[in-house]
Amino acid sequence: MIEIINLVKKFGDLTAVNDITLTVGRGEFFAVLGPNAAGKTTMIKVVTGLLKPTAGTARVAGFDIQTHPLEARRRLAYVPDFPFLYDKLTPWEFFRFTGQIFQMPEGRMEEAAKELIARFNLEDFLRKPIEGLSHGTKQRVAIASALLHDPEVFIIDEPMVGLDPHHARVLKDTLKERSRRGMTVFVSTHQLSVAEEMADRIGIIHQGKFIAVGTREELRRQSGSDGALEHSFLALTRQEANFTEEAAARK
Repeated sequence: MIEIINLVKKFGDLTAVNDITLTVGRGEFFAVLGPNAAGKTTMIKVVTGLLKPTAGTARVAGFDIQTHPLEARRRLAYVPDFPFLYDKLTPWEFFRFTGQIFQMPEGRMEEAAKELIARFNLEDFLRKPIEGLSHGTKQRVAIASALLHDPEVFIIDEPMVGLDPHHARVLKDTLKERSRRGMTVFVSTHQLSVAEEMADRIGIIHQGKFIAVGTREELRRQSGSDGALEHSFLALTRQEANFTEEAAARK
């Protein structure tokens, strides 16, 4: 459902995404880990069509995000780490607006909205302007709105930002439930515990490229670690950093 083929994104002399190729299948829960400035968010912005690639291709549900953006975005939902909401609207007005964008029938929109409102405990906030809500409540509104049209592909950057432990659990359960029903989930996070608990496969990105992709067990074997995902992550990124330093010293 997500195909990334030889993807490159440069900003002047900086290569933020360096020739990435990756396929994430239907119903797969895929998590991306990486140090700060590794290229995670830039890659996501290219895949969602917010940035144009320097080279390569990104497809969502079989549609090239650059040549068929409307078809791809109809099947896609994206929640950034700090989502943009229309502050003067209420959450209920925002849900209706989202439903209209995706051309949802009124009855279907209301049914889906009511289920998500109950799940994310938004009943008390529906008639209040979004600008007056807490960051965590805004995050719940953004997530519920993104799930409203039942997307085939759901991409979320730092999903737990602003969520209390209860709603973090609700989000985890919701995404896992939907992935079992066929929704592809693509998560970028710094929280290794989220990836370890939820993901079918994990990709570790470092300096703009994937240095490892696999299940938790495959990453342990590749890193030579028999411990938690944290040990695999640290070992693999340390190995890559040492290799890069040695290569630079030989030049």
